[in-house]
Amino acid sequence: MRHLCSKGRTGGEKRRYGREHQAPHPRRRGTRIALFALAGLVLVGAGLGGVAYWKLNGNIHSVDISGQLGTARPPASTGGAFNVLVLGSDSRSGANGGLAGGDTGDTARSDTAMVVHVNQAHTAASVVSIPRDTLVPRPACTGTDGKQVAAVRSAMFNSAYEVGGPACAVKTAEQLTGMRMDHFVEVDFAGFAALIDAIGGVDVTTTVPIDDRDSGLHLDAGTHHLGGDRALAFVRTRHGVGDGSDLGRIELQKEMVKAMLGQVGSLGLASNPVAMWKLGDKLTNSLTTDSDLASVSALVGMAQTIKKIGPDQLTMVTLPVAYAVSDPNRVVPKAADAQQPWAALRGDLAVPQAVLQDQPTNPAQTSPSDAATGTWSGTPSDTPSDGTATPSGGAGASARATTVDGGAE
Repeated sequence: MRHLCSKGRTGGEKRRYGREHQAPHPRRRGTRIALFALAGLVLVGAGLGGVAYWKLNGNIHSVDISGQLGTARPPASTGGAFNVLVLGSDSRSGANGGLAGGDTGDTARSDTAMVVHVNQAHTAASVVSIPRDTLVPRPACTGTDGKQVAAVRSAMFNSAYEVGGPACAVKTAEQLTGMRMDHFVEVDFAGFAALIDAIGGVDVTTTVPIDDRDSGLHLDAGTHHLGGDRALAFVRTRHGVGDGSDLGRIELQKEMVKAMLGQVGSLGLASNPVAMWKLGDKLTNSLTTDSDLASVSALVGMAQTIKKIGPDQLTMVTLPVAYAVSDPNRVVPKAADAQQPWAALRGDLAVPQAVLQDQPTNPAQTSPSDAATGTWSGTPSDTPSDGTATPSGGAGASARATTVDGGAE
C-alpha cells in the first residue's frame, strides 16, 4: 500500500490509548463505528483533495504501527490486495463521555474490530467482524507506558488495545488472521455521532419495536430518521431487541452501513462544496490512522483505488464463534469454521458460502427477506488452554451474511 499513501504527521502517537483497566460501569456499552466512517471516507475522499487541504490534513491523528512492530510480522500484501484493521474505541474521555453512558476516564478498549480485505483488482471488499469478547491468544506487546506486556494464552480480543494501544491490537489481529494489516483506522463515539449529523442523519427500518434503556434507544416498528446521537444508540443497542447478544448487535451495525451509504450517495457531494467541507472536517477530526495513511492525499489515494467498490461489491460477515464453556459471557472462534474466512482472504478469494450461510440474524428484522433464516444457537465450545476452540458438535451462529445493497454507487 505504500504506492497509495504518503506520510502524514504522527502527533497522534501522544494520545492516550489505555491504562490499567478500571472496573467497567454496569451500563457501559460499545459501538461498531469505525467501519461507518471508513465507508463515508471511500465515498467522499475523491473530492476532498482541493478543499482546504491544510486544515483537513491537520485534523488527522496517527500512530506509527510499522515502527512499533518492526519486521516480525506476516509478509506485506502484494499484487494490489490489502487489509485494513478498523477499530472503534469506547473511550469515555472528552466529548465521548456524554455519549458513552459510562465512566469518563482515559481507559479505552477496541469496542469494534473489523478486518477489511480489498481484492487485487480493487473491485470487491470483504469485511469480517471480530466480536469484542472473543477469547484469543494475545501476543507479547509493548504497553502504553513503554514496558513489556507478557503474552497470554486466552484474553478478550478488545483487551489488546487497552494494554498496548493500536499496535498491540494490530499485532493480535495479525496473529489471529495470519495476514498483514497494511493499514489501521480508528474512530470514537463522538466522531461517529458527528459524522452522522454531518450527512444529515440516516433512515433505518425495524420490523419490531426497540426499547433499550442501556443505549437510550426507543423506536416503534417502522422507518425512522436518526440523527447522530440516536444513530449511535442504534449501533450500540443490544438488550432492547432480539436475544440481547453482542452478535445480534453486530447485525444492527451492518444495517447502519446500508443506511449510511444510501444517505451519503444522496448528498451530491461533487457539486456541493459546503457539504463536502462539512463532512470532510468531521471525518478527518474523527480519525486516528497508521502514519502511512495520515494525510488527506493518502486517504484520497485509497478512496480512488477502491472507487469501483460499491454497496453491491461489499460483503460483511461475523467471525464464526461459539460460547465459551469457561464463561458464557465470552465466545471463542469455532476451530475449523473460523479459519475459513481468513484462509480465503489470504488467498484473495471470496468469503466461502459455508461462512455466508452461518451468520446471526438481524434482530430488528423478524422476517429477513434477503437471506435464509436462522438463529444464534450459542452452543458452547470447549476452550483449550491455548485459547483456541474445538468443536463440540453444536452449531454456532447461523443465518445470514449481510451484503450491502442499495445506496450510492
